[in-house]
Amino acid sequence: MEKLAALKQYFGHDSFRPGQEELVDALLAGRDVLGVMPTGAGKSMCYQLPALLLPGVALVVSPLISLMKDQVAALEQAGIPAAFINSSLTAEQYREVFRRARAGAYKILYVAPERLVTEGFLRLSASVDISLAAVDEAHCVSQWGQDFRPSYLGIAQFVSGLPRRPPVGAFTATATGAVREDIRRLLRLEDPLCVTTGFDRPNLFFDVVRPQCKAAWLADYLRSRRDQSGVVYCATRKTVEAVCGDLRAQGVAAARYHAGLEDEERRQNQEDFVYDRARVMVATNAFGMGIDKSNVSFVVHYNMPKNLESYYQEAGRAGRDGAPAECILLFSPGDVQTAKYLISAPQGGEEQETRREVLRRDMERLEQMVGYCKTDGCLRGWLLDYFGEARAAQCGSCGNCRSAFVERDITIPAQKILSAVARVEKKYRSGLGLTAIIQLLRGSRNRRVLQLGLDKLPTYGALADTDQRTVRSYVDHLLSEGFLELVGEEYPVLRLTSRAGAVLFHGRTVSLRERAQAPEPTRSSRRTSVPPSVPPEDATLLAALKGLRAQFAQEEDVPAYIVFSNAALADMAARRPRDMGEFLQVSGVGYVKAARYGERFLALIAAWQEANPS
Repeated sequence: MEKLAALKQYFGHDSFRPGQEELVDALLAGRDVLGVMPTGAGKSMCYQLPALLLPGVALVVSPLISLMKDQVAALEQAGIPAAFINSSLTAEQYREVFRRARAGAYKILYVAPERLVTEGFLRLSASVDISLAAVDEAHCVSQWGQDFRPSYLGIAQFVSGLPRRPPVGAFTATATGAVREDIRRLLRLEDPLCVTTGFDRPNLFFDVVRPQCKAAWLADYLRSRRDQSGVVYCATRKTVEAVCGDLRAQGVAAARYHAGLEDEERRQNQEDFVYDRARVMVATNAFGMGIDKSNVSFVVHYNMPKNLESYYQEAGRAGRDGAPAECILLFSPGDVQTAKYLISAPQGGEEQETRREVLRRDMERLEQMVGYCKTDGCLRGWLLDYFGEARAAQCGSCGNCRSAFVERDITIPAQKILSAVARVEKKYRSGLGLTAIIQLLRGSRNRRVLQLGLDKLPTYGALADTDQRTVRSYVDHLLSEGFLELVGEEYPVLRLTSRAGAVLFHGRTVSLRERAQAPEPTRSSRRTSVPPSVPPEDATLLAALKGLRAQFAQEEDVPAYIVFSNAALADMAARRPRDMGEFLQVSGVGYVKAARYGERFLALIAAWQEANPS
């Protein structure tokens, strides 16, 4: 079968997306490839299509069980025989997959990297014709990548031990130049075709918000998006539990996910999110790599991640269907301290010299992450600069580009704050936390303030005429600019840094540049349930199509997006096909899905047309 015919028959597309055809052709010709393509750009197509057209079975190394299950379910829906081998299989299922693989029943076989070195899998791989080896989430092979997996280091040795070396394809969505070079070297790619299609995701709206109260901000945000599904990422398990508990108390259908939960609860919670039974997933970074759920409308980071690679990959789980989606980071200077603590935590099994180098690089990457949170320039531009991609001075559609900024001289209140911290350091060697310092400055008569004798300090009430929120913003700014620091993890205290003396004694001025207004609402920052390609008057048709999709999903026990993506339903609503020929013109509708679902969708559209004559 010719590649374009296979593309249409199995995947429902008439043409390739940027970068796909070159990678497909190279693998078909037996050449190694390295594909760096943003989430939602169609990386999996680049190895799935060659796997269909080449004799034998393709091996796909994938890091997560959930990703394998989703991919195999989607392939089976398209009529492509596929299976996975991982720890979720029973012994009987394991033997059956091996038996069918030896009989040539599969075109694609997903496997966990740890499984490659087992005796049984080595025997299987020596007895079947392997058409190609694809490495998904290939950045996991690099120690400088954000998701380093030691098991990935054995992939190259496994491939070299095969009776015949197949072409190797490595694919990732986020990789700096150093990580891309690591992928080439550690996977031993031979003269690979390297294709980088760009990191930009135009449908994503990026913003950094500094709310006075993150919990209140999140509650308000979710109230305005009751019909949308999204992820809230938190830095620690403790925060996940607190945020998820708050949301459930407010009636939000929220699930939780972190490494401290039992395997069964994690599996069930993830399934509830994928199947839309829980519309919000509150999770640590243990959740999400490779999750194929396409209808995620927002990703909120409750805490700042440790690096931009992690942030961009996690934020990129929004808008996989191409519809507008939001990526919001809630920033407070305390997040920096938390990130430093997590980075500095001892890691088992590392040599001291290696650990020092990893720590140095992690701190450098943290500086870039903090810079993203502080910049008043284009947020999309900051991300693209980091990944080495050319960009315009302004994107016009991120929070900063859509806002006006003003600059204020806050030298005098800054001096009062720094002086208060200095006097507290002299009086209390152990120091005091941010809340106590603000109460001191505002002249609070709080019992603890009086018990500590803070009302006797000269700086007591120095900012009594300034509201608490403004004082907090001044302190946050001094923290961000490095005049103050928070020391300690569980009960952090405010300390002066060496830079504070310049403001207190040497005439250094302090300016605060801040937004004069919230970002103006735009289509990309106000995602509704109706995609841009569907006129509002046709919203009832789209809703009916989603209802029918949900029926099929329930009947077949698969996530709704595996039946058809939101983008496919939007195109269906716009085209309103009248017969099977027109139905096959809908983006994402292949021959197998048309045969399985076409008649019922066509009947629904015809009924809607009759009830809504134009």
